[in-house]
Amino acid sequence: MKKGMSLQKMFSIIFCIFCMYINGQEPYVTNKYIEKAKHLTEKNIDSAVYYLNSGIDFYRKENDTLNLINSICQLSALYSNILDYGKSYDGYWDALILADLSNDNISKSMIYRELGWLYNSYRREEESLDYFNKSLRLKKELVKENKIGVDYLVSNYYAIVNCYRINNNLKMAKVYLDSCMLSLKKISPYEKSFYVESEAAYYNAVVKGNYNESLSKLNNAKEFFEKNDPSYLTVIYYLFGEIYTLNGDTTQAINSFKNSLSFSEKYNKHLGYKLFNYNILSKLYSNKGNYKEAFEFKKKAEELNEKIFGLNSKNNKHLIEIKDKYRLQKEKELEMLNEAKIQELESQKRISFLRNILMAAAFVFLLLYGMLFFRNLRRKNNLEKEKINEVMKLKNRELTTSVLQLIEKEEFIIKLKNSIAKNDAIDVRAIHSMVNSFQNSIGDSWKEFETRFISVNQNFYKNMRKKYPNLSQTDLKLCALLKLGFSSKEMSSLLGITIESAHTSRYRLRKKLNLEKGTNLAKFMANF
Repeated sequence: MKKGMSLQKMFSIIFCIFCMYINGQEPYVTNKYIEKAKHLTEKNIDSAVYYLNSGIDFYRKENDTLNLINSICQLSALYSNILDYGKSYDGYWDALILADLSNDNISKSMIYRELGWLYNSYRREEESLDYFNKSLRLKKELVKENKIGVDYLVSNYYAIVNCYRINNNLKMAKVYLDSCMLSLKKISPYEKSFYVESEAAYYNAVVKGNYNESLSKLNNAKEFFEKNDPSYLTVIYYLFGEIYTLNGDTTQAINSFKNSLSFSEKYNKHLGYKLFNYNILSKLYSNKGNYKEAFEFKKKAEELNEKIFGLNSKNNKHLIEIKDKYRLQKEKELEMLNEAKIQELESQKRISFLRNILMAAAFVFLLLYGMLFFRNLRRKNNLEKEKINEVMKLKNRELTTSVLQLIEKEEFIIKLKNSIAKNDAIDVRAIHSMVNSFQNSIGDSWKEFETRFISVNQNFYKNMRKKYPNLSQTDLKLCALLKLGFSSKEMSSLLGITIESAHTSRYRLRKKLNLEKGTNLAKFMANF
């Protein structure tokens, strides 16, 4: 890249940086690492980078995707702020992948916007507008879904305003500036953004020549940023300098551009404005005949331009690597082509032979794969049929056991009635013996049921205990019966309890499983 850079191109770079820091309208969700880095940015950039990287490592280990995305975006914004666009670009793409995987459209909309600014830094207008509009479309959908407010649209309209303006399309810039104003009015008739007001002031000065009105608006913005974000005065004083230059007040213009430089160096932010300020100051001093000052500022501009966009700059590292790989690949292809010409016939024979071998191997592989596939499919179908038959046998067995238990109960009651009717002396021991016999019968029936159930559903109890360790043995019995689709009446007969007790047990089990009302217990158990 040439050392010299046209004012138009530098103008585009500066203004794209100008809007990348309009995040006052749309801040990322913050965390302790981001807050710490913000305090350190003005004093020590390296420490700020360290804290943001620490946050990224921490939230990656914690699987906290939202904070991870926000920390990566803040680090990318910091890199962009200090003109390291290569690292900024890589970071935003990492964040975009995470946002896409987590279906986080709010983060995606913000990342798309920042990628738009990065593309705009290199004068790639088409890609820049594409990402700005992707962000805008997502935000409009989020507004319709009431996930974000209308104010979130302002930053995107503002981004598109600047993209059109730095590409000298002031007509389209005005269209989106009006969209900014309309969006603010939807929030409140009195809503005002000093970012938008600054842009409107500049537009009125350049297009309409309303210098006094524009300077008045910029003074109001300056008072706001002095209290709320002093680092943004870098931008405000730059705009002052532009308007004073258009108005022919060279002295005030020079003072304004120097103030812009001073604030960018003081707060370590908006450093991209240094390049544009250097070039403007060089031109203004040259016009005044002060060639020594003009030369000094021109020299600083060229040094900074080389640092950002020169052949050895970090921002061009990816491009240079791609070019080197392309060159090496072309050299390798040429060498291979020369060898191919010498041994063309032999190569064709080898290729033909290898192709035939590969085709034969592929055919054999597909044949074997097909045979194994259908064999496994048939075996799977047979196993499923066997399992279904075993389950049916198990159900029939359990139903038979249930009927037998009911008969045993009935016989017991009849014997007891007959004994009382004959006025025979009631033998308490005999009654206890009969009851114990009946209870043992129930126990034996359940053991038989459980043995057969486990043989069919080998991992059922294991899976239930793993997910719900607080379940009792009775709860597990109830779960097994529910899996087989038994009704409360059938369960009451098999377990030797009343139907009401069965209902109560089902209700308590539902609470232990934390199931919502309406969830079918039988279908739920079928998943285990």
